Amino acid sequence: MRPESLVMAAPEGSLRKRKVGDVDQSPASPPTPARDPAGSPAQLRTGTYWLTRVVLLQALAFIYFVAFLVAFNQNKALIGDRGLLPCRLYLKNVQQYFKGRIGWGAWSYTPTILWLMDWSNMNFNLDLLALLGLGLSFFVLVTGCANMILMATLWVLYMSLVNVGQIWYSFGWESQLLETGFLGIFLCPLWTLSRLPKHTPTSRVVLWGFRWLIFRIMLGAGLIKIRGDKCWLDLTCMDFHYETQPVPNPMAYYLHRSPWWFHRFETLSNHFLELLVPFFLFLGRRMCLIHGVLQILFQVILIISGNLSFLNWLTIVPSLACFDDAALGFLFPSGPRGLKNQVLKIQKEDTQGVQSKPRYGCTVRQVVNFSLGILVAWLSVPVVINLLSSRQVMNTSFNPLRIVNTYGAFGSITKERTEVILQGTASPNASAPDAVWEDYEFKCKPGDPWRRPCLISPYHYRLDWLMWFAAFQTYEHNDWIIHLAGKLLAGDAETLSLLALNPFEGRAPPRWIRGEHYRYRFSLPSGQHAAQGKWWIRKRIGPYFPPLHLEDLKDYFKTREWPLPKPPLDTP
Repeated sequence: MRPESLVMAAPEGSLRKRKVGDVDQSPASPPTPARDPAGSPAQLRTGTYWLTRVVLLQALAFIYFVAFLVAFNQNKALIGDRGLLPCRLYLKNVQQYFKGRIGWGAWSYTPTILWLMDWSNMNFNLDLLALLGLGLSFFVLVTGCANMILMATLWVLYMSLVNVGQIWYSFGWESQLLETGFLGIFLCPLWTLSRLPKHTPTSRVVLWGFRWLIFRIMLGAGLIKIRGDKCWLDLTCMDFHYETQPVPNPMAYYLHRSPWWFHRFETLSNHFLELLVPFFLFLGRRMCLIHGVLQILFQVILIISGNLSFLNWLTIVPSLACFDDAALGFLFPSGPRGLKNQVLKIQKEDTQGVQSKPRYGCTVRQVVNFSLGILVAWLSVPVVINLLSSRQVMNTSFNPLRIVNTYGAFGSITKERTEVILQGTASPNASAPDAVWEDYEFKCKPGDPWRRPCLISPYHYRLDWLMWFAAFQTYEHNDWIIHLAGKLLAGDAETLSLLALNPFEGRAPPRWIRGEHYRYRFSLPSGQHAAQGKWWIRKRIGPYFPPLHLEDLKDYFKTREWPLPKPPLDTP
């Protein structure tokens, strides 16, 4: 039926002009998507950032979720009551340094809410903080709703863990997550839980805070490279990086064998992306968008080529601040009840000059945002001085809250890969020629040459990373590794949960533990070793630490106030 027929068939009086006071008896119709005068779906305007906030918050919540998951799974064995470096002992030492008082000095040196909690069961405290973080971050991730209270709680929870995590939380991405999370607090309204809080538009100050963060991350990484290892200047660093990075993945195995010219191209591209592209942020919208696209693609490539924890995933977050609603609209459905349509209506009202009644909260927020800008600018002074210095340091915080930090990565590249392999034997005599030494396997770090490199990003095995650092130092620089050996001698279940393989599973713990130093290199994909199923070729360098017996460690543990692990009662 033609439209004219529909009009002719309408009941008499149905088309009359509605009078004031008439009541519409027809059922409510669903909202329709906004359209332009030509009838096609309306396009989002540039210059607004409603959708940007949603994407930023959910991306940040994802990183928080992973970080708290790592904490829940590993903190008890690392910093718990009987962990490798107990945080209770660390807090006790801080307290003693400040003459036994838990005052402003202790709080400012180690900001953590653990000061307020009962230390008699630190495992419970650590689990509680991690589970609260998991729950809150999951809520934001799934719903896209957050307010300042919720985001501030996430920030305080993670800061409380980082500041007692000691060497296990000494990585640059911990400070980067805290700085990113601090800015995330100011993306949100104070109380309202809504994906699109109409009365709280995304602050330009906060957006530029995120852009300033990604600028410093990338430029700092680029400058530390050209000031550090000369292989970044002669373009040879990528000849070694894939093989010697902390925890290689399967793709790194193949990328390592790329042609020499490809490695040179990779290094030049790295310099371009880290030293030149960051300045695109200040050259207008189009160049800012190009910066965002290039940096996200760069981070995706790094994710594919290595297990760098959640670092690259986290670095994507501030890059999202380069995109406005017009750029991100394609990520959202165009349904009548969708966020995209709601933003279109807000933009239309703004174009028509429709203004809501001035609110006291808006004035307060403007003051808060202005204060945030002043704070970030003030805390950036030593960071900028560090960037300009020929003695630049990376991954350093100049304030205990880690609000504005320095960043950098791979300022030097190791040219050979070495690994510490922990071995145990049940032989009563460690020096006996017939003593059988069996290898412990870690979750992800290279060990068994036949084991395929793992793929875990964005998850993070903290012990595996620290074993990588320990391999080019000595055990005297890493006393926790002797504590680890003692735990293995006792068959400690909590510690063994950090490992992939306990060769003494179902048997008594070993009588002796030793550390062996090996040099590792990738096998040739088409070579003899690869044909045998080997991913790695290894060669023994020598002992890393001598054979240890549990009884021999009593004095060592006592001087460090570590409880001596107790072997199972049925140990022979």
